[in-house]
This record gives sequence, structure tokens and C-alpha cells, in this order.
Amino acid sequence: MKKTPSRRKESTPQLHRVKSLHILLRSFERFLAILDGWKAKFRSWPKGVRRVSIGALIIVLVVTTHTIVESSWRPLQHPEYGVSFSYKYAQELGVDWQANYTALLDDLKFRNFRLMSYWDLHEPEQGKYDFSILDWQMDEAAKRGARVTLSIGLRQPRWPECHEPTWAENLTEETPQWRKALYDYITVVVKRYKNHPALRSWQLENEAVNNWFGTCKGAAPRDRLHEEYDLVKSLDTNHELWMNLSDQHGFPVKVPTPDAFGFSVYRTVWNDKTPIHFYLTYPTPIWYHRIRKFLIELIHNRPVYIHELQVEPWCPKRTVDCSLQEQDRSMDTKQIQKNFDFARKIGADPIYTWGGEWWYWRRTHFNDPKPWETVRAELQK
Repeated sequence: MKKTPSRRKESTPQLHRVKSLHILLRSFERFLAILDGWKAKFRSWPKGVRRVSIGALIIVLVVTTHTIVESSWRPLQHPEYGVSFSYKYAQELGVDWQANYTALLDDLKFRNFRLMSYWDLHEPEQGKYDFSILDWQMDEAAKRGARVTLSIGLRQPRWPECHEPTWAENLTEETPQWRKALYDYITVVVKRYKNHPALRSWQLENEAVNNWFGTCKGAAPRDRLHEEYDLVKSLDTNHELWMNLSDQHGFPVKVPTPDAFGFSVYRTVWNDKTPIHFYLTYPTPIWYHRIRKFLIELIHNRPVYIHELQVEPWCPKRTVDCSLQEQDRSMDTKQIQKNFDFARKIGADPIYTWGGEWWYWRRTHFNDPKPWETVRAELQK
């Protein structure tokens, strides 16, 4: 006679599920009981202690959430890197500017540069031009197949930000005569380089509406920005025109809509804008930059890139006057690595680094190749 399969065996998986659910409910009841106990104790505490405890709990939750979110971003793989180079800053540091520039080209193998067309340097007298320094830089880049985004206008990278020639200072700024002098210079620059094989794009008025850094007399008027934009576009229809935001907090409002928007990424700087001066790590997390990038791309339908990634120190005084120990407080090799990683996680491409003159200065004047070699390692990742 055939045996009937045991109903107990058939029901065993169901019994296990019921038991597991029962255990889970019991555990949850115990957890609620513990919470009730803590709630009673919490209510017995003085009001001030309760408030401090709630504040501390909120801080812990915020920091924990922030840490989890920040660590979850995947870094951009093989971004397109570039570097800014300033003849003026190389001169200030006392390095051989041509050797510095060619080392960036030949040793670190940069193939994207941001160069400057300083008004005071190239038009020292009104109507008299000397572009020999910039010509050399553009030609050396072309020889190696490197591409240049060329800064134009009054405000360009490096101190004092607004590079106005002495003769133009004698004109009243923003008058028709002063603007004509500026527009004439921009016209000469665009016509000179628009057919140069190294030219990739123009970068109009660096951080144009920044009104807190440099010796400029406030932010550039919006109407002048539109006039400069229209001028460049009328002179050169073959190259893109890029603009960058006022700093790493700005959002483009009432400015021309260029072919690409850039913003800076600084991490550790010397803060002298408050009564107490100190080194500050910017409280702008990766998600903040990613949201800003997303909104710019959504609203303006333009790509976003990083035009300045801090890879040099920001000291209480000029870098050339700071000790190596002071420089390392805001930029050592660990900070260099952190900044590259931070920038890659933002997802903006290309990334133009800031500090090529400083890396070379540390290498040649102090026999300290660590910044230079750390950058090399990051570029090769």
C-alpha cells in the first residue's frame, strides 16, 4: 500500500516563515519597549540637555548622510585635463617661463591650455602692440598638437585680475572712450589668433561678475559683457566662446549664453573676509556642484567644465613669500590627490588645473619634485 506524503513535511517551510515572522514581531516589540524606556528617561532630562541632545543627533545624522552620499559618487574615468599658464605668474615666482611652459607640454604632456592675452602686457601704449610672448606660446602649442582656450578682455586669470594698461587708467572706466579702447584691443586679439592652428576656443572675461576678489572696480556691467560677446561672435564664427562663473558659488543670470560654462573648484584657502582669519575648507560638497552643473545644463542647454581646479596653495600672503611649511598647509601632495578625486566626482569635463607655475617652481627652486610628480601620477590614472 502506497504511503501518503506527510502533511507535516509539506508544511515545514510555511512553519519556518511563520516562526520567522513571529520572531521579527517580538524583536520589534522589544525595540519599541526600549524606545519607550528611553523616551521616559529623555523626558526626565532638563530641557537644555534635551535640546543639545537633539542637536547632536541631527548633526550626527547629517554628517553620516553626507559621508555616505559623498563616498558613493563614482569618479569620472579618463577626463580631459588641461592647465592654465600665466607668463606674469611665472615671472613673479622667478622661474624661466619658457622652460616652465615647455615642461608642461613635453614632460607632463598637457595638450589643453588656457593662456592669457593680458591687455597691459600686449598694448603697453595705445595702438602699439607686442604679441611676441603670446605668439611664442601659441606656436609652441601648435607644434605639439596642443589646443588653447585663449582668455580675452579686461579681466583675466591671476592677480590683479583686471590687467588694465596705465594709459587706459587715465580714461574714465566704462565711458564710451574707455570701452572703445577695450573693444579695439579685443578686436586686434581675435583677428590675430582666430586662424591660429592651436586655437580651440575663446574665454571671455574671467569670472566677469566677481566683485570681491582682485583690484577691479566691481563686477563687469552686464551690458558690456553682451557687447563684448556680440563683438567676438561677429569677428569669429568658427570657434566656440566660453565663459566662467564668478566663483564656485555663482549661477549664470543676465549674462550672455556662451558655448560652454566653466566654474572653479577650490578646497582649502586662507580666509581673510571675516574678523578672524583662518584656513578654510570650502563647505561645498560634491552633490552641490553636481546639482549646479545639472541645473546649468538643463536651463541653458550648455555643457559645463571646470576652468580652475585648485592645485596650488592659497597662503596668507603671496605664495612666493610663503615658507614651504606654510604652503603645505593648504596644498600638499595629499591635498592634491584629494582635489583631483573631488573634481572627477563632480563629472564636469574638461578639467583645467591651476598651479602649473607653482609645481615647476617647487621642483626647480627647492629641489622638491613631489607636487610635479603627484600631478603626473594623477594625469596618468
